[in-house]
Amino acid sequence: MKVLFLTLHDFSDIKEQNIYTDLVREFAHEKHDVYIISPVEKKKKIKTRLIETDGVHILKLKIGNVQKTNIIEKGISTLSLESRFKKAIKRYFSNIKFDLVLYSTPPITLQSAIEYVSKRDSAKTYLLLKDIFPQNALDLGLLKTRGLKGLIYQYFKMKEQKLYEVSDFIGCMSEANVNFLKRNNEHLKSIIEVCPNTITPVEHIESLALNRSIRVKYEIPLNHTVFIYGGNLGKPQGIDFLLKCIESNEMRTNTYFLIVGTGTEYHRIKSFFDAHKPQNSKLIDFIPKDEYEKLVKACNVGLIFLDPRFTIPNFPSRLLSYMQSGMPVIAATDVNTDIGKIIVEGAFGLWNESGDLASFNKNVNILLDSEIAKEMGLKARDYLENHYTSRNAYEIIIKHFN
Repeated sequence: MKVLFLTLHDFSDIKEQNIYTDLVREFAHEKHDVYIISPVEKKKKIKTRLIETDGVHILKLKIGNVQKTNIIEKGISTLSLESRFKKAIKRYFSNIKFDLVLYSTPPITLQSAIEYVSKRDSAKTYLLLKDIFPQNALDLGLLKTRGLKGLIYQYFKMKEQKLYEVSDFIGCMSEANVNFLKRNNEHLKSIIEVCPNTITPVEHIESLALNRSIRVKYEIPLNHTVFIYGGNLGKPQGIDFLLKCIESNEMRTNTYFLIVGTGTEYHRIKSFFDAHKPQNSKLIDFIPKDEYEKLVKACNVGLIFLDPRFTIPNFPSRLLSYMQSGMPVIAATDVNTDIGKIIVEGAFGLWNESGDLASFNKNVNILLDSEIAKEMGLKARDYLENHYTSRNAYEIIIKHFN
């Protein structure tokens, strides 16, 4: 089967580990012919090129800047994606007849490119729904239902519906996502299913010497319980509550909070650190993926934060890094996502509502108990291997073609 995967994720080698490359490798391992369009933003100053790695064809398509940029540039670049992807398919893959088109959100603006391949090749289409836009932007006040922002919202709402309608199947991250989508799209009920965020777990080897060296390298106390929050630092992540949690714990002598990542809110977090200079917290900006995974393994508890205003059920993929490292999780989220329910029912972490500082600190106290943390960490790794492997996602998708 010839598979075309469209993504905004920037990668040049499917050996990289993330939710997309790991899934693509499953298709490649099963002898499917895989073609990928993976964009590279213009700020990197790299021209469009077609490369081949491990038998997989990757078109590195030059596009405008869409990530970690201002909303105007992001909007313009996002609107141009559709035509760029479609032109690229016509130019580079004109002689390839695809059987399956895989694509993820964000963005929602690839509909015409997907529809073009679907009609040209009679290909089946599968949407990996990782982002429910524009409702998430409406929840955060970035878009409105009236005025100019209302017009923008209506435009993207139209594009969202067209994307759903061109999809033969829609894979959602969790049951809460499925239920949300079905409630708001009655006519699509039969094509919606759970296809969660997944990775191919690497072997987890506990190395006290390596963990110690990593802590020394980043000047992290050796005798503290380290709570790590890693990944994108943007408005969806509920940064206000994250900072309150750090501030409320800055007098503790046995805990350490480590924030690692970049994003639109990074400078606001840095301003907080510069002003407050918390003694038991540290902010680190971008580090390479491999180095980040080593840093995670040297910590004790993973943190997840989501803005309390969300009406859509987000399910952050950063959870997988924590689970892979065999560590328990504290999730501080809105009440509409089911990530907290899954963590608690799976017995590999704790949940509290975003904004509930007392409950968050109570959860911190519970996980200061090393025996409880160790037991939950083992269950986190076990849950990952049983529910969130790329093999699971591959089998969910491929069953429609067997």
